[in-house]
Amino acid sequence: MKSWTTSDGNKIIQVLSGRSNVILLTNGRSHILIDTSPGYIWNTLQKRLKKLRVEEIKLLILTHSHFDHAANARKIKERYNARVVIHRSEAKYLTTGDNILPTGTNPLSRFLVRVFAKQFDSYARYEPCTFDYIIDDTFNLTGFGFNAYLMHTPGHTAGSVSLIIDNEAAIVGDTMVGIFPWTILPPFASDTAQLINSWEKLLKTGCQIFIPSHGLAIKRARVKKHSTRF
Repeated sequence: MKSWTTSDGNKIIQVLSGRSNVILLTNGRSHILIDTSPGYIWNTLQKRLKKLRVEEIKLLILTHSHFDHAANARKIKERYNARVVIHRSEAKYLTTGDNILPTGTNPLSRFLVRVFAKQFDSYARYEPCTFDYIIDDTFNLTGFGFNAYLMHTPGHTAGSVSLIIDNEAAIVGDTMVGIFPWTILPPFASDTAQLINSWEKLLKTGCQIFIPSHGLAIKRARVKKHSTRF
């Protein structure tokens, strides 16, 4: 499992990779999980957390409510006694298990949305989950033992959020992707202009590494390079 450690000693562990990255933030005493992966990954996720000796999770942060980020939220809440954090505009989807239909950002993804919208809607439904905390613009995590905060970074969805840790590393959900060598723009986004503004907000934090939910971690210089192309 790939990991990063901040200067303050907080450890960021990529618990799952592949279909969707799941990230654990830990200081050795408390654990915060970011996103959950699709429903069919549940058994693998449990095994990985067991290997890390995680028996309780203080917070489950959902970067947004798409099925590949939130489908196991209810199971995690019940199994690990986690309190769930989500942006206000995404909360209604989490509590009903509905998936926000994405919009394509390139010809291929726009075609896929247009042709397979109905099938996707049925496939992407997941088990509803109640939330414990709502974020609007920011949400401070110092009360949970971490020098970290959540920041609203809309664009992929209206309620996408990113987690800033020690102003050194950011866990950014689908606000950017590390899949393609030529771009960090996700193939699906509700508002591309908002997304680019969110990149600028993230660059202002001073973070040097940006960990997306899909693909590899992205260095600051690459974010700066791509943000100037739009």
